[in-house]
Amino acid sequence: MIDFWSALVSTLTQAFEQANAMTAWEAVAVVLALAYLALAMRGNIWCWAAAFVSTAIYTLLFWEVSLLMESLLNVYYMAMAGYGFWLWRYGGGEDQGVEVVSWSLGRHLYLIVATTVVSLVVGHLMATHTQASYPYLDAATSCFAVMTTYLVARKVLENWLYWVVIDFVSIYLYLNKGLMLTSMLFILYVGMAIGGYFLWRTSMQQPSQGDYSYD
Repeated sequence: MIDFWSALVSTLTQAFEQANAMTAWEAVAVVLALAYLALAMRGNIWCWAAAFVSTAIYTLLFWEVSLLMESLLNVYYMAMAGYGFWLWRYGGGEDQGVEVVSWSLGRHLYLIVATTVVSLVVGHLMATHTQASYPYLDAATSCFAVMTTYLVARKVLENWLYWVVIDFVSIYLYLNKGLMLTSMLFILYVGMAIGGYFLWRTSMQQPSQGDYSYD
């Protein structure tokens, strides 16, 4: 009986220590993620440095709680952080960064349909071949986030509208996985995404930005 209680106490102590460690790393990731979004809203290129470190931490955190697609998604985010930095610095030609553009409704509808099909396929594979939690929602948020992150790198104005929807679904996932700080972060993300949309739209209309385009 004494051995049983000793083992129980030891197990609970280890679980508490692991939870504290996860919360501490989650807090660092949250701060850096906020820094990324605040800088991105203003078109500051250093948002990508904050994104790289934050997503590296989240890659490990999501793997620990079996959100497999979210974990793999953050590996992609790290790669996109490097791509985004380069694009915002040199991608516009003549060693100039890209400027904010707006894509047509038809182009967005094509992206939505294509991404939905891919997310359904991925969700089915996860549901039948992995132990992933909420496979279809996990796949949908991941696939749309992959597409939308590319839009951020290209400075497509409507990326912020995609993030509003993605963030709402992500809040549901994270609340159910006990990632409270991250859930709170994504609630804030919704408001910041709306603000980012209006900031970028205003930047398109500034004379110093030149004529903006609709692709």
